[in-house]
Amino acid sequence: MHIEPGVVDGAKMALAYGTAAAGAGYTLKLAADDLKAHNVASLAVRTVLATVGTFVFFEVLPHFAVGVSEVHFILGTTLFLLLGPAAAAMGLVFGLLMQGTFFAPSDMPMFFVNMTTLLFPLFAVHAMAKRIVPQATAYVDLDYAQVLKMSAVYQGGVVAWVAFWAIYGQGFGVENVQSVLTFGAAYMLVILLEPIADLAVLAGAKGLRGLTEKGVFTHRLHNAA
Repeated sequence: MHIEPGVVDGAKMALAYGTAAAGAGYTLKLAADDLKAHNVASLAVRTVLATVGTFVFFEVLPHFAVGVSEVHFILGTTLFLLLGPAAAAMGLVFGLLMQGTFFAPSDMPMFFVNMTTLLFPLFAVHAMAKRIVPQATAYVDLDYAQVLKMSAVYQGGVVAWVAFWAIYGQGFGVENVQSVLTFGAAYMLVILLEPIADLAVLAGAKGLRGLTEKGVFTHRLHNAA
């Protein structure tokens, strides 16, 4: 999902600064909401876990250059379900920053572009979860259809933002559009695999309830809203 340096540049970067600032502001709102149900230590621990998870998704799991960008197994829905939207959002940003600072400094000019690409699909998943998950249902009791919808929204959102940035930066040239379509088609693999990973992780959390209820994970994992 990385937008390479030069795809968006010059005055066009002003939009990325604006969207990233909006994403940061909404993340702070999510953090304030999180602290109504958890303490600061819990949020901090979950954010560290999300940061480590994001870094693993970027650097350890397989990733492939396809079309206009790279296909990564960014399990954003998994982070959301286990750790909550605030910790997941902060972890995605900090993980991206860690990767860029220590392993891919050439990506740093596009940090705000890539930050936007990661955050806004997560916000969409958060909004969808409020609609499709009954308040009395804990996340460990979600079914495949519910998890698939969330995964499709997150991964589809990533693809949509990558397509937007590529066309915004480079226009509707045939080669550029073909690269965007190739990337989008490859990303469908992630949409198919992520719900399976989510359900496996949720099943594990349910089976290890005695351990996963101790504040390391979001309250919503085992409880009603």
